[in-house]
Amino acid sequence: MARRVAEALDQLPSPEDVLSRSGLEFMRDMVAGRLAGPPIGATMGFWPVLAEEGRVVFDGTPEFAVTNPMRGLHGGWYGAILDSCMACAVMTRVPRGYVYTTLEYRVNIIRAIPLGTAVRAIGTVDHVGRSTGVASGEIRGAADDRLYATGSTTCLVMQAPRG
Repeated sequence: MARRVAEALDQLPSPEDVLSRSGLEFMRDMVAGRLAGPPIGATMGFWPVLAEEGRVVFDGTPEFAVTNPMRGLHGGWYGAILDSCMACAVMTRVPRGYVYTTLEYRVNIIRAIPLGTAVRAIGTVDHVGRSTGVASGEIRGAADDRLYATGSTTCLVMQAPRG
């Protein structure tokens, strides 16, 4: 797996890159490094490692840069990795010529993830229809499979505007 991260706006996938592929093809090309990934993953310490129909896995390790004032992992980190894996799972079911966006997501933090702990965030599709997609997610310890958080999302699925 060859990770590529965009370092400038013009390095992100173009609209043609997105719309000429199914969502599953797009996600697989990003995981394989054929398309550059967004910088948020490098900034926050997580990256997609698996994309299959209806399921996407991100690996991540929260480090000092994502701590809160009480020296713990900021809750936004849980939200960012869960939003990413769940919404990308929906993306794997989006047909060519369509796009999606997150409408809402929910996070339930079960226990604190210690800084430096490798985790795996798994997003799984529950339903994707003509206009919405629903998915759930979990953050688990990479070494021990310990459950740290769960989440759910609803995404809007729409045909891309014709330019």
